[in-house]
Amino acid sequence: MTVVYRRNLPHIHPSHATFFVTFRLAGSLPLEVIKRLREEFQAEERRLKQTLSGTALRTERYKIQKQFFGRYDEWLDRLAEGPDRLRQPEIAQIVMDEIRRLDGLHYDLLACCIMPNHVHLLVDMARFDHPESKDHPSALSHALHLLKGRTARYANQRLARRGKFWQDESYDHVVRDEAELQRIFWYIVNNPVKAGLVTDWQEWHYTYVAQ
Repeated sequence: MTVVYRRNLPHIHPSHATFFVTFRLAGSLPLEVIKRLREEFQAEERRLKQTLSGTALRTERYKIQKQFFGRYDEWLDRLAEGPDRLRQPEIAQIVMDEIRRLDGLHYDLLACCIMPNHVHLLVDMARFDHPESKDHPSALSHALHLLKGRTARYANQRLARRGKFWQDESYDHVVRDEAELQRIFWYIVNNPVKAGLVTDWQEWHYTYVAQ
């Protein structure tokens, strides 16, 4: 069974799939950047629909989704302004502890990386087909609700603050084959290197790789 729903972004959650997920701190991207990238994506999507349909359209749309995600991620990596609460070791550890705590209960964690203003996850949902709550359309959406809700609560308590901690919506991408799995894995673990935070991915304290 495949669950499809849409908020600001489309979400396609087939059963038993592996997902690349990214979520970010609230306010970590300027609204004008989000608006411009979204408009550019929609213009490209309209262009594709004028010439393609069916499988060809889905294939090309899949490619541009990945391209535009890369542009979002580049903005997150290079922004000098905006919240970077995950740079604080105690806050990053709260998030890592909760990611690990849900491993084996709501997903099988393959890899993750906590950056100063966003988080990457690579999770296998093969053993977690149905959400435990009827309020969520898929097992993945339920898992992310738990993860973001708990970490926001614990982090705000530690920081003695109120207000939104995470941006409401997460980016999720279905991993289609083993080659893509390997590309995404290395993309995740090398993110701190690409952002200039370390010179070797194994130096970053907030990267996890399943053994």
